[in-house]
Amino acid sequence: MAGQLIVSISGISERTVDDVAAFCGHLDARGVPVSFLVAPRMKGGYRLDRDDDTVGWLVDRRAGGDAIVLHGYDEAATKARRGEFATLQAHEANLRLMAADRILEHLGLRTRLFAAPGWNVSHGALKALPRNGFRLVAGLSGITDLVRDDTVRARVLGIGEGFLTEPWWCRTLVLSAERTARRDGIVRVGVAARHLRRPGPRQAMLDAVDLALLHSSAPTVYAWQHHRPALTDAA
Repeated sequence: MAGQLIVSISGISERTVDDVAAFCGHLDARGVPVSFLVAPRMKGGYRLDRDDDTVGWLVDRRAGGDAIVLHGYDEAATKARRGEFATLQAHEANLRLMAADRILEHLGLRTRLFAAPGWNVSHGALKALPRNGFRLVAGLSGITDLVRDDTVRARVLGIGEGFLTEPWWCRTLVLSAERTARRDGIVRVGVAARHLRRPGPRQAMLDAVDLALLHSSAPTVYAWQHHRPALTDAA
């Protein structure tokens, strides 16, 4: 059985959307869809609900087969270095999830998928997610079906967003992606949008994708479907 390939991009805003669009053009040519990790508010005062152009672009991309994944609520208000949802108790996580869900619904980007900033999710957040209708969470070391309470182990390999960006790490990412693909595993690679304007990280992502495709990994997105087996659900 062939493995799978999931590519995710976080940090999409009016400042980065052109770089993201150019990168997606390379992925489109390869037949690889994208999972966009979207947060209503980010550092620097950015608010997605005030950026109609980026919202419209994301809506169109999802209509074309890409996925939208909630990626926190308000990064700017978070002091913890581990990420917004890494240490939250269930009550506070519930409030932030509700607020983020309302905003994305208003923008036409509502999703039942979640990936925490920095990929770390507290026990309290894990309790709050299904209460708010979320069905899948992509974590650092696995993808969890919240309905079935089942986790498929597959570690994410990233550039930025809590991961390094140095050339040696980019090479490690490429080699790790190839090794996972060769074993028919789930290749999960992610990049923070601001790094896509740099040739090194951008090329490393494309190299990882190409090697996964070379080993027949099936391109897909984060998704939840009630009638599919657990492995397919998670991917």
